[in-house]
Amino acid sequence: MVMELDFASSVPIYQQIRNEIVQAVANGELADGDRLPTVRALAQEVGINTMTANKAYQLLKQEGYLMTDRRNGASIRCAGNPQAVGGKIRKELGLLAAEAKVAGITKEAFLDLCCQAYGRESHI
Repeated sequence: MVMELDFASSVPIYQQIRNEIVQAVANGELADGDRLPTVRALAQEVGINTMTANKAYQLLKQEGYLMTDRRNGASIRCAGNPQAVGGKIRKELGLLAAEAKVAGITKEAFLDLCCQAYGRESHI
C-alpha cells in the first residue's frame, strides 16, 4: 500500500495515516487479517518519527480497525467500533451538510454525493 501524505497539510500526519488505512480497507486494498508494517518500518518507509506512526496505530486500535499482537504485530480488523465511529461521523456529516446547504447544494445533490462517496451510484 502506497500512502500519499501531505507534509504541508494542516491535518496531522498521524491522522493522514489513519485516514489512508481506513480508505484502503473501504476500497478493498486491505482486507480483514492483513498485516501492517511494524511501527518502526512504517515510520522509516514514509520518513516520519516512530511516535507519529505509533499514534496512528493507537488511534486505529482505539476505533476498532486494528488488532495488535506481540508475536504477529498489527493487522486489519474490518469490523470497526460503531459506537466510537458513529458519533464522529454524525458530527462531521452534519458539518458537511451545513456547508453544502450554505453553498446552495440541494438535499438531493448532497445525498447523491454521499452515495458516490460510499460507493453506490445514486440514492434514487
